[in-house]
Amino acid sequence: MNKVVEIEILEHYNVWLKFDDGFDSQINFEPFLGKGIAKELLEKDKFRTLHIEPGGGIAWYNGYDFCPNYLRILSQGNKESLKQ
Repeated sequence: MNKVVEIEILEHYNVWLKFDDGFDSQINFEPFLGKGIAKELLEKDKFRTLHIEPGGGIAWYNGYDFCPNYLRILSQGNKESLKQ
């Protein structure tokens, strides 16, 4: 199972993620925001509440979350480090 072990919140709703196997990637979360409980995450201060959950996924203060396996699928196309 995949686990996120490190994150860095970047500009424009981008997040850099590092997985427990060393793979890292950048994901733009803007397409996932704007509806339902994710609407309020368009506010920058609320988006910045992102944290790593004990199971290795990521979540925001309001409970909106992504499981680590789905994050890996989203980032699988990025084979090189995108952290700048």
